[in-house]
Amino acid sequence: MRTPVRDRFAAALPPVRLWLVGALVWGTLMATVLGLSLYGMERLDGSHTPALFGLYFSGGAIGWFLALPFIGFFSFRRRPETRFAAAFLLLSCGTFATTALLFALQYRMFYAQWHAPFGTVIWAFQFVFTSASAVYQFTALGSRHYFPFGVALLVAASLWLARRNR
Repeated sequence: MRTPVRDRFAAALPPVRLWLVGALVWGTLMATVLGLSLYGMERLDGSHTPALFGLYFSGGAIGWFLALPFIGFFSFRRRPETRFAAAFLLLSCGTFATTALLFALQYRMFYAQWHAPFGTVIWAFQFVFTSASAVYQFTALGSRHYFPFGVALLVAASLWLARRNR
């Protein structure tokens, strides 16, 4: 029996409290994961540490905010393992992609002073390749901060969301 799409869209909108409080909690957890990683690497005293905390907090909060409706849509009236998989995949991709995008925007702002004027063909190439290299750099260097604590929190959050979205 297929569920009408209308019911799926209605289930996709989470309660406002879960949406907002969950985003703040998830963002805080991602910033904490960064702090634990930097502490383990003995790099908490860096000059860019406050900006990194803001980046990981914002990426986590916005990632939760964007992923939650998709989790509700794709896990509506599904089996528990499907709900878990949807939460795990969408929350991890949402958090990582949002954080990488924010990193790319910051990276682009720094290099914009040496780029061609806005709207030119050279500017478009510089924008695309600077952003792509920033996402690559975040993937290579920034993703390590999510391991192992971020993955454990992701599993816990996915289990909780799978139980909640029955």
